[in-house]
Amino acid sequence: MPRKEVDSLSPRLVVVYTPHSFSIWTHQIFYYTLRRGCGMAESAYVFQRVDDQRELERLRMIERVFDPASRRRLLATGLQSGWRCLEVGPGAGSIMNWMGEVVGPTGHVVGVDLDPKFLSEVERPNVSVVRADIRTAQLPQQSFDMVHARYVLIHLADHEVALAKMLDRLKPEGWLVLEEPDFSASRGITGEEEDLVSFYKVSQAIVKMYATLRMDHALGLKLPALLQRCGLQDIAVENETPLCAGGSGVATVMKMSAEQLREKYLATGIVEPSDLERYCRFAVDPKAWAIYYATIAVSGQKAGG
Repeated sequence: MPRKEVDSLSPRLVVVYTPHSFSIWTHQIFYYTLRRGCGMAESAYVFQRVDDQRELERLRMIERVFDPASRRRLLATGLQSGWRCLEVGPGAGSIMNWMGEVVGPTGHVVGVDLDPKFLSEVERPNVSVVRADIRTAQLPQQSFDMVHARYVLIHLADHEVALAKMLDRLKPEGWLVLEEPDFSASRGITGEEEDLVSFYKVSQAIVKMYATLRMDHALGLKLPALLQRCGLQDIAVENETPLCAGGSGVATVMKMSAEQLREKYLATGIVEPSDLERYCRFAVDPKAWAIYYATIAVSGQKAGG
């Protein structure tokens, strides 16, 4: 998808457009201003400043492992042709592009990402990408039938601000679907004793890393109550806590994360390089079993107008 960006010392004007039409809602040109140091909340995304190619591989592995469940949850809301959907933090874009296929030419999907570097190739004319922070993005109020985010809020210290912005964008009777991790579920089950010790230490390093950034490592557990307090109806909750052997999809995702976040884990003072080596070895051993984390998925419907 073509994208033009014009930088200046003050606000940066970013023009995002699709091949057909004149506004983001009718598939033409959408303008917004992304301000640096002008009220935009700081982002402390833990996967900033990592190797881009390895990060893309990690995101694609997440898609392979978790997309089937995400698609099922989205379809359960009634997702259909003609809907307007907002995908917050599209990652490598698989769910965003899939929703574009489902809603068809009469629908539209908008992906909002602070750094959409992996979204340069948008596959469908009814899908648009906006470079913005969901907390400050200039998007029309009550304009989407569906808002979805997966593994996004855990990276925000002020996640309730982002949640409020998502709800503001939902139409009355629109659906919000959130999927967030719960790292408090982490537990090594079977393996070499020293590997299990290192697994525990890495799990504690993850907790401390998020705590240092004022983020909640177990945010997924809070989602049902958060949506309840926001007045959403027909709330559905899933707690997916897979027990995984080394070499499985989840274990591979966590190994890739440990490799990308090596310096941040070491900075906690809890782990040493040898712990990370054992953790990665554990994650590929088919005889080593663990719960790496749980995913809490919550959906709810906004009250009618």
